[in-house]
Amino acid sequence: MGVLYTAVDVAFRVYTILIFIRIVLSWIRHNPYQPVFRFIYEITDPYLRLFRKIIPPFGPMDFSPIVALFALQLLEWLVKRVLLYLFFLI
Repeated sequence: MGVLYTAVDVAFRVYTILIFIRIVLSWIRHNPYQPVFRFIYEITDPYLRLFRKIIPPFGPMDFSPIVALFALQLLEWLVKRVLLYLFFLI
């Protein structure tokens, strides 16, 4: 159980960091076709696109990544609680 819980924790942390990097990339000039940046865009776009449909950009500001991070933290909390519940139930 400890390994599964740790794997879930690491996966959520890595994805959160990738979204933060994506936010920072929106503030600086960069080549989006560079392989590392392309990877970050391909990994985070499907998730962020869900929130962009709900929260359109407000002028030059896009608040959807903030809501996406909040939802990701909530999902992480839920998944961890379910894992703990299943672990102690068995």
